[in-house]
Amino acid sequence: VQLQASGGGSEQAGESLRLSCAVSGSTFSRLPMTWFRQAPGKEREWLAGIWSGSSTRYAESVKGRFTISRADTGNTVYLQMNSLKPEDTGVYYCSSSGIWGQETQVTVSS
Repeated sequence: VQLQASGGGSEQAGESLRLSCAVSGSTFSRLPMTWFRQAPGKEREWLAGIWSGSSTRYAESVKGRFTISRADTGNTVYLQMNSLKPEDTGVYYCSSSGIWGQETQVTVSS
C-alpha cells in the first residue's frame, strides 16, 4: 500500500481546506483509513477514521468541523476541514494499516 497526501496550504481562520490521500497497491474500499496531524512542538494527534461500510469517527477537537470520506472509484480519501482555527496548524498525515503517507502542511492564520 502506498499513500500520498496533498491539498494543504495556508488559509485564514474560518476558511476551509480539503486534503486528499491517494491510495494505491491494495483493495481500497476495505482499508480503514485515518488522518493524523502534528502541531509544532506537540505529539501526533489522531483526527478521524473511516472503516469499511463508511463508518466514521472523529476526535473531539475536530468533530463537527472536519469530515472524512472516501471516493471508491478514485482510490482517494478526503478530509474536508471547515471553520479552520489557528490551532489546526500542523503537518497532516494519512495512514492505513501502519503505513504512513507523505505529509502535507496546513497553516491557519488568525
